[in-house]
Amino acid sequence: MIPIKEGPSDIGSDRVHEITDEFVEELHTDVESYGLLGGVDDTEYTDDGAFRVLPMGRLVNVKIEHEATDEEYEALRAALESHYADDERVTEVYRCRAGTIMIDCRH
Repeated sequence: MIPIKEGPSDIGSDRVHEITDEFVEELHTDVESYGLLGGVDDTEYTDDGAFRVLPMGRLVNVKIEHEATDEEYEALRAALESHYADDERVTEVYRCRAGTIMIDCRH
């Protein structure tokens, strides 16, 4: 189990924020969309392999790379939502049906 702490910028790996910030910035400046099938070639993992970040279209998908509990995903969602709360480039942070977290950059 990955320690997902309460603080808005600490979800067990600060690298998640660095990776998602890179994709959010690219979608705002350089990349119109990662396409329907997503940026499979652009997929990044945290150094510890605990999280996978995959851009798709104008969304950024964040997945915990072990069999995570609902509480872990909810903590991840809350941390990312707090991180992007005042960021106009992000429309919404939500949990999708598959359980992973989506950062929505569509406008």
